[in-house]
Amino acid sequence: MSEETTAPRFRGDITADLVRGAAADSDVIWAARVSTAGEQSLEALQQDPDKSEGLINFLMRDRHGTPFEHNSMTFFISAPIFVFREFQRHRSGWSYNEESGRYRELQPVFYVPDEDRKLVQQGRPGRYEFVDGTAEQHRTVSSAMEAAYREAYERYQEMLAAGVAREVARAVLPVGLFSSMYATCNARSLMHFLSLRTKREHAAVPSFPQREIEMVAERMEEQWAELMPLTRAAFEKHGRVAP
Repeated sequence: MSEETTAPRFRGDITADLVRGAAADSDVIWAARVSTAGEQSLEALQQDPDKSEGLINFLMRDRHGTPFEHNSMTFFISAPIFVFREFQRHRSGWSYNEESGRYRELQPVFYVPDEDRKLVQQGRPGRYEFVDGTAEQHRTVSSAMEAAYREAYERYQEMLAAGVAREVARAVLPVGLFSSMYATCNARSLMHFLSLRTKREHAAVPSFPQREIEMVAERMEEQWAELMPLTRAAFEKHGRVAP
């Protein structure tokens, strides 16, 4: 094994990059207008979507959801495995393909929270909040995680060197290991994801996501907003409720 392969790396950020986008506000407009204009709705393909901002807001406000499905976005996600297990609870309107520990040797990249990650939980389930940890708590977290990760990866390498199958050896690796996947969705399924995986004070329905998946959601929302600014603005205006 090379030194690059066997030396663990630790990171506190995530990757969520749009790699393919076929999505625009105009997609919502022509999809909606077919209900009243039939084949004449094709004229909306070339129209300026800014002139139909009111229609997009109407659809969002009254929750006419299907016009928001006629588009597609594919994101490359690199994040800890525990984030993926939350991510893949979102099934309607999503497609996933993830890196496989059966078919490749998993690389030693592990999650350690940055210093701005809140560490202390206060209150009871359903009514709790997280607050900043002390410098000592952050040192404890980093030290404990890094030691556990190093030990687990050493045991993983030990089994591989002994000829044990990758699909068996991977069982010792923790959920803080980074994995990668492609995730494909449409605007409607993305809005549902964002409504649950971001915390916003003005949201009509409160949500309390784990910070690590919220980091993914925030990055995805930034890129979606560039593709569909009118749709994203309507989502924000109407309480961040998916139509």
